[in-house]
Amino acid sequence: MAYERLNTEVIYQGHVFSVMRILVNLPDGSQKHYDLVGHNASVTLVPVNERGEIYFVRQYRIGARDYLLELPAGVLETGEDPAAGASREIREETGMAAGQLLKIGDFYMAPGYSDEFMTIFLATGLYPSPLSADPDEFLELEIIPADKALAMAEAGQIQDSKTLAALWLAKPHLPKLFG
Repeated sequence: MAYERLNTEVIYQGHVFSVMRILVNLPDGSQKHYDLVGHNASVTLVPVNERGEIYFVRQYRIGARDYLLELPAGVLETGEDPAAGASREIREETGMAAGQLLKIGDFYMAPGYSDEFMTIFLATGLYPSPLSADPDEFLELEIIPADKALAMAEAGQIQDSKTLAALWLAKPHLPKLFG
């Protein structure tokens, strides 16, 4: 017997996510309620310029109660293609567009309690093409050499999980770009 969803009840519907209570048949025939955060798919970019520097943003995160250094990222609109969303997000958050986007990975953010699925892109061939940031985003752009950014991640100086995962996915591609 496999897991089988029997019933889904939306407990809360917010601007960014919903919370659902899901009744599931378990493999042993018993039933259990699970809470699930419903969240649109999302993207993260590793924007690398011709000098081998990576574009980051620093922003306040309510859950961390602090400013975190992160790669540009964002939530996709319902039905939006990940590459299209990535093209929009990089322009909104860094003011740069990417001449090339290479999908380098994807993963669930926290599958124990959320259905958010994130796609990671390496963005190269950067050129200025700003879009207005979201009204609730107050971002500080930081441009860091790739080798320094990786060293910061290894030293525990970057605490955002999507940024860490994206950097590790990008790491094998960086020498090919810059020798």
